[in-house]
Order: sequence, then structure tokens, then C-alpha cells
Amino acid sequence: MSNNEYSIQTSLLHNQHKFDPNTGAVSVPIQHASTFHQSSFDQYGEYDYSRSGNPTRHALEQAIAELEGGTRGFAFSSGMAAISTAFLLLSKGDHVVITEDVYGGTYRMVTDVLTRFGITYTFVDMTDLHQVATNIQQNTKLIYMETPSNPLLKITDIQGIVKLAKANNCLTFVDNTFLTPALQRPLDLGVDVVLHSATKFLAGHSDVLAGLAVVKDEELGNQLYKLQNSFGAVLGVQDAWLVLRGMKTLYVRLKQSQETAIEIADKLKNHPAIEAVYYPGLHSHPGYETQNNQASGPGAVLSFRLKDEQAARTFVESVKIPVFAVSLGAVESILSYPAKMSHAAMPREERYKRGITDGLLRLSVGLESAEDLIADFEQALEKISSASITI
Repeated sequence: MSNNEYSIQTSLLHNQHKFDPNTGAVSVPIQHASTFHQSSFDQYGEYDYSRSGNPTRHALEQAIAELEGGTRGFAFSSGMAAISTAFLLLSKGDHVVITEDVYGGTYRMVTDVLTRFGITYTFVDMTDLHQVATNIQQNTKLIYMETPSNPLLKITDIQGIVKLAKANNCLTFVDNTFLTPALQRPLDLGVDVVLHSATKFLAGHSDVLAGLAVVKDEELGNQLYKLQNSFGAVLGVQDAWLVLRGMKTLYVRLKQSQETAIEIADKLKNHPAIEAVYYPGLHSHPGYETQNNQASGPGAVLSFRLKDEQAARTFVESVKIPVFAVSLGAVESILSYPAKMSHAAMPREERYKRGITDGLLRLSVGLESAEDLIADFEQALEKISSASITI
């Protein structure tokens, strides 16, 4: 049974892992074995050692490959393990062009780790194709996209970047964590490697750490498999099962959260205490049209800017519903402070160059009532206004 027969809503439930062919169980078996008996001296079975391959992890890898329209998927111990392993496709002397407001962990990997191995980089505003083109060098081997970007929700024209990359013999990576294949399929737009922090929307319940990568080209898949097996940062079987379980409800979770995010963004954009709202679902967003062309929705993450750190502090201390935490993409709404959380690895001057100010907050919308969330936000914003008048 192929996922191509169905919409993604149905494919999340009805695929080759719909039930276990041996027992009929409607849940993928968790295979804890670290090693596998071989019945022949000369010919080994599909699995020999769990770092190299495990039936439970393989089920997840097949599932994400099908959903992304790829030929091969890879499951890692975290999103950064997936990203870091994919970066190992590069070699000494290579150059990377990367979106400027990338996730802080990716920023740290590029600036602090890759440079130790002789790999150079250039951060660019990837919404500007001309800027991307002018920063491609003779040794550029990779263009790294994050769209929507974290935390300013900038939108990159994926097909535009792919054309530039192919003309210059570069690989393209896309971090698809914010939208997932339910809303955006970069491989269909010509991208080489799609990456996910599966900790977020794919698993969806703040109870697992996982990363995924998907490719369409079989040879590239062989290369990435060798790196996965060599580096060894693979996903454990219990966690693989949790991601598989979470993915079954991905469509309905993301649909509900996105609808609420649209309502919240629309309310926040007109509030006097809010200086700016960053959300590609707003008509005023500069990437609105591009987003509509390459994705089926704006997602459930938005950011908004308050006057300063004190205003952000007052807001965080006043809201009651969202948890204040690192991460996103869960059933509960999560409010984050990028300056000290997701982008703490980025120096203040670099953050400010990118518009990641001390008044910026990021919201991942969960499954709570939109009315309750909006009322909670309004009372918290009133506290900011009252504090301003008092001062």
C-alpha cells in the first residue's frame, strides 16, 4: 500500500505499518534487541546490530520517507544529531551559504564546530535571492534553508534557491520542523535533504527527543546512511515508537493549532503594546505569497516583539496558560524567549543584526481553546500597559 494513494491525513494512519504482518497488532512492535542472530555463515539477514538497523527505527524511517515523498529516511537521537550528521556530507575546504536567522543550535554547529574542520560559511538574508547568488563561491557546496525561519518566520523561496544551487552544483538542505510534510514537502520542490526536529510537531507531546532526515536521491541516501552508521547518533527504539504514535495525530493537531495561531496573530497585530507580529499567515507578512505558493498553510508558530526585555518579562510572568519553556510543536502552547533560550548561543550583536531583540517572544500554539488563549494574552498585555503608565 502506497501513501501516494491517499491524502496525508489518511496516509498518517494507513500505510505499510498499519498492522504487524506477523501478529496483526495495530501498533509497531518495539524491538529492543541490540544484536540479531544470523542463520547462515555466509549470508546475513536484514538486521545485524541495532546501530546499523533496527526494525522499530526502520518503521519510523520508512514512514517519514513516504510522507516527505523521499526514497529513504533516517532517524537520529535529536534534531541536532540529524543536522550535524547531514553536515558531515561536507569536506574540508567546502563553503556553506546559510539563512541568517537560523536556529541557535544550528548557528553554533556552523560557527563553532564546522570551522574546526576547515569548512567556512556565510550567513545571508535568504529572502533575497540576489544576496544568496552573490555569496555563492567556487567552493560553495551547500545552501542551507530554514523556512519558515526560527524565530522570525521569514520565508525562503525554495524553488528559487534550488535553481541557484543546481546551477552552482550545490546541495540544498531544508529544516522542515515548523511545517512538517503535512504542510510543506521540500523534496517535491527539488531539495536534496529535508531535516526535522521530530521532538516538535511530529512527536507532538513534549515527551521524546528525536531527529529525522529524508532524501529522494538513492546515492545521496547511501552516503547519508554510511554517516549515520559511522557517527552512530541513532534514535532508540522506545523513542522511535513514541514518534510513530505521535505522527498518527499530526494532521488534526497541526490543523487545530494552525487555526488558533491565525486567530491569535490577527488579534496581536492590532494591540498597542505589540510592536510587530511575525507570522506568514498574515497578509502583511512579506513572505505571504511565497508561503502560499510552496506550502498548504502558515503553521502554528508565530513571534511577536514587545518594547524591551522588561515588557517581555512582564508578559511572561502574567500569562497563565502557556508553559514558558524551550521547544515547540506540542499539544500545550509553549512560550519561549529566543534571546535566552533557542538563540542563547548567538552573541547579542549577532541577534540584533537579525532582528532577534530582547523584546522578542516566540509562541508555539497548542490545542487549547483560542478564546481562552486570547483572553489570557489580553490580560497579560494589559499588565504591560499598566506598568508603562505607572512608570
